[in-house]
Amino acid sequence: MKKVLILGGSSVQIPIIKKARQMGHYVVVCDYLEENPGRHYAHEFHNISTTDKEKLYDIAAKLNIDAIVCYSSDTNAVPAAYVSEKLRLPTHPYKSIEILTNKEKFRGFLKENNFNTPRAKAFCCWKKAEGEIHRFKMPVMIKPVDSSGSKGVSKIDSIDSLKEKVENALNFSRENRFLIEEFIESKNYYHVGGEGFSVNGKLVFREYYNEHFPLESPNPFVSMGASYPIMLSDQIQKKIDAEIQRVLHLLDMKTGAYNFEIRIDDSDQVYLIEMAPRNGVGYQSLLKYTTNFDIDENVINAALGHQIHHSPKYSKEYWGIYGFYSNENGIFKGIDIEEEFSKGNIVEFELFVEPGEQISKLRGAHDILGCMIFKFSCKKELFEKIENMSEYVKVSLEDR
Repeated sequence: MKKVLILGGSSVQIPIIKKARQMGHYVVVCDYLEENPGRHYAHEFHNISTTDKEKLYDIAAKLNIDAIVCYSSDTNAVPAAYVSEKLRLPTHPYKSIEILTNKEKFRGFLKENNFNTPRAKAFCCWKKAEGEIHRFKMPVMIKPVDSSGSKGVSKIDSIDSLKEKVENALNFSRENRFLIEEFIESKNYYHVGGEGFSVNGKLVFREYYNEHFPLESPNPFVSMGASYPIMLSDQIQKKIDAEIQRVLHLLDMKTGAYNFEIRIDDSDQVYLIEMAPRNGVGYQSLLKYTTNFDIDENVINAALGHQIHHSPKYSKEYWGIYGFYSNENGIFKGIDIEEEFSKGNIVEFELFVEPGEQISKLRGAHDILGCMIFKFSCKKELFEKIENMSEYVKVSLEDR
């Protein structure tokens, strides 16, 4: 029985904890929040912050851990690589993980190596940004350099809202730094999301999908839905593959999962916006229907240095995933789903919260209340329903 240390015990990490146990491993979970539910699925729990690299190293060495798993978290990817490297466990290079999980460093890496990348610069306060905002073409994105899940991300069209949006971004930055980058217009394409996997630095699996952003939500930059198949030509998909493979080579990446955020401009140029060295939240469920690729099993096998199984069979059907959320803070009451939609389209439905729990309006992916996988009969039905999901799925709160 191998000992697997999983960083984080939130609802997001429960699938990987369960999978590790199903595979016959002894599971240790570390989390700074004792009340997080993942501890109840583990063999052993330690109340340690997953950002405290030295404490994680001490406990991993003491327990003679065989593998360290980062799952659905940029924050945990850095300490996972640090501790794994010190213990000589399978991992990507620590320095490369630092680049991929920091927007400032990643933009610098892309520019230095002649990738397409938007004009961008990092600052520590809004006053300094105010002095240079004239150098950027509006609109621009404001992003914390070190957050994930679209927390603290905004788009502005003028300097008038700069201070407000910068302060919001800094609330989500551990380094107290934010990035200003020019927005990449894309009238011809959806924003592209994706999941991938490399073995010994070679991209052996990837799936791209159309991302959908509900404009009426409190944070319209959190992707709440994705649809499959991707609406891109084979030629453009091959261009994306080549850019990703070039990153893998330059950073000497090894074996593991990736989550992609990609923009294609109106000249068909590929921009790698994010290339996080971990799987995306919730997409393991979608992948098993669209490709039969078991990303959870392979994440664990990669951490153990075991063989990776990568023979995907791509579906020819129409699929989608949707994470539902609240527009307001309040006490969660339940989810109301339109009856015909529930019977005719929903394949899986998972709730992350219980009735009676206090919930927050959508600020980032961490505020998602649950997700569902659905299947459609044709492309027209897929896009009509996923782009009007609020008509079919409604979050209800207790009366105040």
